[in-house]
Amino acid sequence: MVQGADSVSAAIEGELRLLDPAVRSSRAEVARLLDPEFTEVGASGRRYTYEEMLTELHEHPGGSAGGPVYEPSEITGVLLAPGVVHLTYETRFDGRRARRSSLWRRRDGESGWRLYHHQGTPVPPDTP
Repeated sequence: MVQGADSVSAAIEGELRLLDPAVRSSRAEVARLLDPEFTEVGASGRRYTYEEMLTELHEHPGGSAGGPVYEPSEITGVLLAPGVVHLTYETRFDGRRARRSSLWRRRDGESGWRLYHHQGTPVPPDTP
């Protein structure tokens, strides 16, 4: 089970890096962490591709130094299969909450763990 724990830890580390404004503003770092087949359904409902995210992430909320940052909590993960980890967590950002789900995959030893799919769902203000 150590392999599963190591895989989950690596995915969590990558997820936290993608929330860091310094990483979000670096196209090279984002390219290293996103799978070439990456897709996202954002909390806004918009669908993003790998190329769109590489081009736009630095402009998204949480991408500027000194501005508001994402505050993640309750991050949990499970190894679904060799090379596939599912993470769930909640974020607070500028007074808003979202529940998030990410699939990370590792296709080879050279590229490491990369974010394959992400979805954010807004949490209404009156929801516990």
